[in-house]
Amino acid sequence: MNLSYWERKSWFSEVDFAIIGSGIVGLTCALRLREKHPKSNILVLERGVLPQGASTKNAGFACFGSISEILSDLKSHTEAELLGLVEQRYLGIQSLRELLGDENIGYYNYGGHEVFLERDRTLYESCVDGMDAVNHLLKPVFKEAPFQLTKNTFGFKGIRDNYITHRFEGQIDTGKMMRSLLQKAQNSGIQILNATEVTQIEDLGTSVLMKCTDFEFKTRKLLVATNGFAQQLIKEEVQPARAQVIITKPIPGLKIKGTFHLDEGYYYFRNIDDRILFGGGRNLDFNTEETTEFGSTAIVQNKLKELLQTVILPDQDVEIDYGWSGIMGVGPQKRPIIKHLSENVACGVRLGGMGIAIGTSVGRQLGDLF
Repeated sequence: MNLSYWERKSWFSEVDFAIIGSGIVGLTCALRLREKHPKSNILVLERGVLPQGASTKNAGFACFGSISEILSDLKSHTEAELLGLVEQRYLGIQSLRELLGDENIGYYNYGGHEVFLERDRTLYESCVDGMDAVNHLLKPVFKEAPFQLTKNTFGFKGIRDNYITHRFEGQIDTGKMMRSLLQKAQNSGIQILNATEVTQIEDLGTSVLMKCTDFEFKTRKLLVATNGFAQQLIKEEVQPARAQVIITKPIPGLKIKGTFHLDEGYYYFRNIDDRILFGGGRNLDFNTEETTEFGSTAIVQNKLKELLQTVILPDQDVEIDYGWSGIMGVGPQKRPIIKHLSENVACGVRLGGMGIAIGTSVGRQLGDLF
């Protein structure tokens, strides 16, 4: 594509900051840069027609970590490290709510519940036994004990009699959130180009060369916020992780409210608009799901449908409306990577499936690097 004089002048000349990725991290980063550099020329490049990856594909969980996840993470993190991670998630959610407002993100505090299958007796008992210690550890963040036992009031089948509920977890409407964030960025004079894929970057010392599919240009500073797709551009320890999701058709009289984790968090479901949104199953075939390709597999789809019909909505005639997938960025550590890669290039990636909770804070920290 040959850029015209007008295109070069209006979009690609004297770019101060270019950001790759228009998800939560990328847009929050752009807004932070606008605060710090009010007269700068900020350009956001997005490979998809919509923010592609996970920001518009996720389940909308405003979560901080289920009880089994917290106990599991304590095996590979110190208490201080884990407390820092949970605090970052909590403050990130508060920051997102303050930035956009609860109504604009469809936020509801219905609680987050971990549900245990009957066969998971050992896991359930270890989580109950560890609850007091975890509540004590996390009390400085929430000011109260976050976890409590809750009766199975929603009629799930084949599970232990109690959930372990995180009282402070909530849910958001992902579509409302991203529309509000995009509008806020555009109202701040931030340019966003969709369907523009960056294929190569090179720090030239005084500027950064950006090679796109059809053209190239230079920017003074570059910030990479592509999360699950990060390894296509930078050499950091971030593995892609695909998450498959299905959603039911509307269910008259649906009483289920809240966000729910099942099987150590590998499955998750929630209510939305009288429907059940249900995702997960990556643990059935880790190798296949470590991909940047969108799509679905029979092994995961069949398991989602089975659990939906036998555990979540037993003895009900429920129809699946459609499904989709998203790409997360994960790694051996839960802490995100926020750092300079060279003098003029920085990244904020590896959100570990916690993009809703930490995306805002990661974006702001990324913006603060310049």
